[in-house]
Amino acid sequence: MGNRINKGEAVANRLAMLTMAVMPLMIQASVAAAPPASPPAQAPWRDVTPRSGLAGWHATGGNATYRFDHGELIGLAEPGKTNSWLVSDAQYGDFIIEFDAKTDPALNSGMMIRGQSRPDYRNGVVYGYQAEIDPSSRAWSGGLYDEQRRQWLYTLGRNEAARTVYRSGDWNHYRVEAIGTRLRTWINGVPAADVVDDADARGFIAFQVHAIPDADAARHPEVRFRNVRVITEAPARFAMPATPLPQQGWLSNRLSTGEQRAGWTLLWDGKTGAGWRGIKTTGFPRSVWTMPGGVLHVEAGGGDIITTRSYRNFELSVDFKLQPGANSGIKYFLDPGMLASKGEAIGLEYQLLDDERHPDAKMGRDGNRTLGSLYDLIPAKNLSDPASPGKRINPPGEWNRAVIVVRGNHVEHWLNGFKMVEYDRGSPAFRALVAQSKYAGVPGFGEGKQGPILLQDHGGQVEFRSIKLREL
Repeated sequence: MGNRINKGEAVANRLAMLTMAVMPLMIQASVAAAPPASPPAQAPWRDVTPRSGLAGWHATGGNATYRFDHGELIGLAEPGKTNSWLVSDAQYGDFIIEFDAKTDPALNSGMMIRGQSRPDYRNGVVYGYQAEIDPSSRAWSGGLYDEQRRQWLYTLGRNEAARTVYRSGDWNHYRVEAIGTRLRTWINGVPAADVVDDADARGFIAFQVHAIPDADAARHPEVRFRNVRVITEAPARFAMPATPLPQQGWLSNRLSTGEQRAGWTLLWDGKTGAGWRGIKTTGFPRSVWTMPGGVLHVEAGGGDIITTRSYRNFELSVDFKLQPGANSGIKYFLDPGMLASKGEAIGLEYQLLDDERHPDAKMGRDGNRTLGSLYDLIPAKNLSDPASPGKRINPPGEWNRAVIVVRGNHVEHWLNGFKMVEYDRGSPAFRALVAQSKYAGVPGFGEGKQGPILLQDHGGQVEFRSIKLREL
């Protein structure tokens, strides 16, 4: 009985099928009857693929050779320790570029965007923004790397969709938009990076052949580029629509429009002590925490400072610069009792340390007091790229970026775009670590519901800027 159809239902079914067959014809007739829409503006693409003779281009850097063959630019790696570049004589400001690239699975490469080279900067080395071509298992192709300067501006450590579309050993399609202070990339049609930065407004484009170990030199690995085209006439008109990709802002003490939309706020305004106080005072210790040129600076003896607000679930981003031998930290979930009664800052700590020069790096257990670690509990390790476990650190005197992400009891430490630490507060594993640490006698250490953010003064010169947070 359940499968029987009566006459009324059969008629209704036939009418539905007839309607479905006629509907496309009705839509076509409706479109045909409508007044014609204005055709979209033809994108003014211009082919800039280097041709035979490589006129308008020059090679610099390492020993790689470049040639043009059957519509493709071929870069052949040679032994050496310096990256090679084929650099455009032309300079580009705002533009959109698309190209196809294929590289040997053992050869890293990239496209320099608004590249720079000056005699007064590292003897004329090529530096600046690079759209990454990364055939390794890490698969960060399409990420944005700041060559010979700040390293990674946008990794694919949190962009699994872009990581999965790269085709190793095959052709991949890239798109890069450099419009104003915003740089966006796509890999095979998938959004990869979204950066706002004001370091370079204009520069050259360049094709990279990465330096290779001597063991790989005998194979002469190569990278190929083809169909290189640009839009330089009003490129903003032809920009891709907005994507849900999170934006990384590199503006000093300022938030990009995308960061504001995502809920980021500045914890420090770059000029005053608003929102902060000394650990043992109600005011801000302006005499020892100085603010020259929009940089929050402290030397030994200044004392710790904390936010006047407490936070529960958040993502915190802090740019920091250590001078040689410096020791500092970013603390969170401070013990409220000790804070109120004694003004003592006992809590979880993202360690900031000059690992090479400060003796604390060799103390503790298994490196759990080194840069990026959960101090005295969990050593920092490169969880984003286990095949290459070393930290990506800019040396003392240069800026680095620390990020702490807290969702409930789950916590992550990130350093320069790489995940360094991951743990769960209150878990058996966490409590076992506490029991072996200097905090063993502190009841409920690190398990509070909320707390202020603390910047530590622990000796040596330390500088901070672009301190920003979004509540999750």
